[in-house]
Amino acid sequence: MSHVDRYADLHAAFRWQVPERFNLFQACCARWAGESGRIALYAEDADGGRAQYSYADLHDAAVRLSSGLAALGVGPGDRVAIVMPQRFETAVAYMAIARLGAVATPLSVLFGPEALEYRLQDSGAVLALCDGAALPALREMRRQCPDLRELVVVDEPPAGAGETAWQALPGAVMPEAADTRADDGAVLIYTSGTTGPPKGALIPHRALLGNLPGFVASQNGFPRPGDVFWSPADWAWTGGLWDALMPTLYFGHPIVAWRGRFSPDTAFRLMAEYRVTNTFLFPTALKAMMKAWPRPREHFDLKLRAIMSAGEAVGDTVFEWCREALGITVNEMFGQTEINYIVGNSCEDWPARPGSMGRAYPGHQVAVIDDAGHPLPPGEPGEVAVNRCDVHGDPDPVFFLGYWNNPAATARKYSGDWCRTGDLAVQDEDGYLWYKGRADDVFKAAGYRIGPSEVENCLVGHPAVVNAAVVPKPDPERGALVKAFVVLAAGFEPGEALVAELQAHVRGKLAPYEYPKEIEFIDALPMTTTGKVQRRVLRLMEEERARRR
Repeated sequence: MSHVDRYADLHAAFRWQVPERFNLFQACCARWAGESGRIALYAEDADGGRAQYSYADLHDAAVRLSSGLAALGVGPGDRVAIVMPQRFETAVAYMAIARLGAVATPLSVLFGPEALEYRLQDSGAVLALCDGAALPALREMRRQCPDLRELVVVDEPPAGAGETAWQALPGAVMPEAADTRADDGAVLIYTSGTTGPPKGALIPHRALLGNLPGFVASQNGFPRPGDVFWSPADWAWTGGLWDALMPTLYFGHPIVAWRGRFSPDTAFRLMAEYRVTNTFLFPTALKAMMKAWPRPREHFDLKLRAIMSAGEAVGDTVFEWCREALGITVNEMFGQTEINYIVGNSCEDWPARPGSMGRAYPGHQVAVIDDAGHPLPPGEPGEVAVNRCDVHGDPDPVFFLGYWNNPAATARKYSGDWCRTGDLAVQDEDGYLWYKGRADDVFKAAGYRIGPSEVENCLVGHPAVVNAAVVPKPDPERGALVKAFVVLAAGFEPGEALVAELQAHVRGKLAPYEYPKEIEFIDALPMTTTGKVQRRVLRLMEEERARRR
């Protein structure tokens, strides 16, 4: 853990340098392509297939694909959907679309036909790049998406009109790469829908530059010689795209692409085998890894030097396990699809405080604001917000351009120059933020405000609990009771004795009013594709049960 605190100096010295013209293809691919031995990707799939690709390979494949897309009529500003898992072709697709000046629209392979249909209709995507995993769902909803002219398919034979094999695309020589402005839209990425229908956030090319200070800080000075990155985070999600794939490519280092399901065993094997030095692991992954391998270094030869975690609070139990079992102080980070990588820790540059979201990364001016949009003093709970300008008054490049076809929602996101996150926190005297939950997740029980994450983290500290979600259960007398949904670790059986034990565990560590009056054991919690617990689903379920009662 750091004993130095360089925070004030780093903020004072940092100045944004955003060129007027900027393009992801040029920044993340073309400038490295001349170094033939420079590895861009190590790719592995669940069937045992392995390959490695250089930046020259990535560049040549992206030029070929952009030529083929242009021949199919794709031009600047057109939305092109990418519905593929972590694989070489997914990285190629992002680079090719950027080269054309078109807009990549990443969609998770986990989406069913309804979720795909909504996003494809809303975005007006003209073409979708996919592999066999998403092809059945895309074929099923295709008639409902009149803008979608073509499916370009990897690894599967096309099924008639409107489908083209990736390998059969024409590869005629392309005109020069698009000379995009830094402010031009590069990616249309949909919010995870924790608070209602997903909204398309249009992200400009410059947002990558806005991400970099936080990425470098949370990865303990990435890149260093020999650094290799891996994260299980889906490249269709902000966490996988902007916190893993794009910054690693920007710095010209290798990233591991794993096409398969996440498991603790696979995670440790991949990190050992590819000598992974840097990773982003969300708390649900870390919790599973902790339960499966309490002492991983006795079994795996790990080269890890930095772990970033985001999406939910890590909690004291996991934080201490990372430090003791992995020898790493995990750097928590906080950001959003719209304004990513804004707050976090960097244990080598300022001391991490267990349980804190961290401080504003250099280049970002962050405050806790009230309902009227005024910054609050330390100790006062409010909403985390980011100013359009940094502490020097320069525009912050991290901001999204707006919600796709939804100017009213874009306007609601701002109070003056402050962009609201919808997340509640308290800021202490030293600028550390302490998370209090989503504005819509915090609830009152018997007159007390309950932030679910604190109770959940306490439950996960018990050896029987793999994961937990806390929601209000409607109650005629108290308004609401604290209810916990609990996923049990292997070897533990649900029962009244265990309920009492878990209640006593929380009561012994938190305020008396915070312990869960009711515990329901559940096989799996409802999750977004980004690894966040969907408390809203559980809350609505409890409300429906109350109505039936």
